[in-house]
Amino acid sequence: MPGHDSRKDILFTAAHLFQQQGYDATSMQDVASALNLSKAALYHHFESKDEILFQIMSYGMDIFETQVVAVVRNIADPEERLRACIRLHIDVVVGGREREITVILHENHALRPEEKRQINARKKAYIVFLENLIAEVQRRRGGRYAVRPRVAAFALLGMINWMYQWWRPEGAVKGEEMGKEYTALFLQGIFAKA
Repeated sequence: MPGHDSRKDILFTAAHLFQQQGYDATSMQDVASALNLSKAALYHHFESKDEILFQIMSYGMDIFETQVVAVVRNIADPEERLRACIRLHIDVVVGGREREITVILHENHALRPEEKRQINARKKAYIVFLENLIAEVQRRRGGRYAVRPRVAAFALLGMINWMYQWWRPEGAVKGEEMGKEYTALFLQGIFAKA
């Protein structure tokens, strides 16, 4: 929010600019100007644009880990856990509150190697979580399946993470309805028998 110089305000504003203009096209001066700060004041909080990007991505991963994974972990039934995971992941992506999510999806290339390794490790942990959950549901349902859990996990992520490109809150389909439709589409598709 313009006029504030807290780290959180800087990260929120930078995430908004990175989402609108792209990371490469956004300068530290752009971030400072959007906050009505001098560049010196901005550098007081962050040593570089790279550091800002890494902090945004870390916060975005925190959101997934606390608002999705931590919430569903205690659901005993694996199919209900998967349904909740789909719904909560959609809520995060279409909620519009956290621009950090869209930055995570498109600006990974700009991270420094060690920071990229850290973020990618967290992303991989989420993929493995989904893969294991899908495999657990398949085992519970029994039979032989046409879709492998790893392929299904990547497909699910692709379906949900792309929504921010086309879904609009004012559109005909509301966010909660998207959760139901994506769950039906996903569960009926990946659990097709081989």
